[in-house]
Amino acid sequence: MGLFKKNPFGHILFLKKWLIRILGAATHRRFKGFNKLQIEGSEIIKNLPDTNVLFVSNHQTYFADVVAMFHVFNASLSGRADNIKNIGYLWNPKLNIYFVAAKETMQSGLLPKILAYAGSVSIERTWRAKGEEVNRQVKMSDVSNITKALDDGWVITFPQGTTKPWRPIRRGTAHIIKKNKPLVVPIVIDGFRRSFDKKGIRIKKRGILQSMEIKEPLDIDYENDTISEIVEKLEYAIEQHPSFLKVIPAEEIEKEEELNKERHWRY
Repeated sequence: MGLFKKNPFGHILFLKKWLIRILGAATHRRFKGFNKLQIEGSEIIKNLPDTNVLFVSNHQTYFADVVAMFHVFNASLSGRADNIKNIGYLWNPKLNIYFVAAKETMQSGLLPKILAYAGSVSIERTWRAKGEEVNRQVKMSDVSNITKALDDGWVITFPQGTTKPWRPIRRGTAHIIKKNKPLVVPIVIDGFRRSFDKKGIRIKKRGILQSMEIKEPLDIDYENDTISEIVEKLEYAIEQHPSFLKVIPAEEIEKEEELNKERHWRY
């Protein structure tokens, strides 16, 4: 790799590699130390193609979710099975992993800007800006950037567009799937909401069992499935379909709502 070789977004890969190494070393104990990350299905990662893979997941914190996935993906590619023991896997990380994030979030401070260089595809949210509800058109440049990232590698997206549970899937994700025909890999995470603050930077509670389940790629008929059908498949795959509420105890739902209120007022 040339010293100044760049990815399609103009980021110098040598610098990106060192950012991932440093940030990975600094965050490793958040998932194996202060808390424990239980991983299931990491063998799926090793068998994926190098490009045009879209990971879809529920969302619990701004940054910790993505950082954990960087750890798990690279550990799996280095031969580890459902664990992130020994951070040697960070020495030669996969450099074409991207994540879709709100531009507003990624420009909110120095650390987000550093994380953005490590792999963010920053987009403007069409439904919310600066804490207010908005209704604006999708920027075609945002769609093009997601396509560019898929052409170059793997993309992580959170199709609900919020860290609150049980919110609807944004239809834009289904349109991206129809357009680019990526291999769609669902991920279900839990425990991050209790472990970290809303941003996923400050450790809120230690000794929490976090979990990450990587599922088999979805069976999608890119030509014949409608947008609504793809949305429904995503809802079931990341376990955010309304039917899941029927099997969750009412007290658990109340706890989640109280936590959401607390996080809203605090941040």
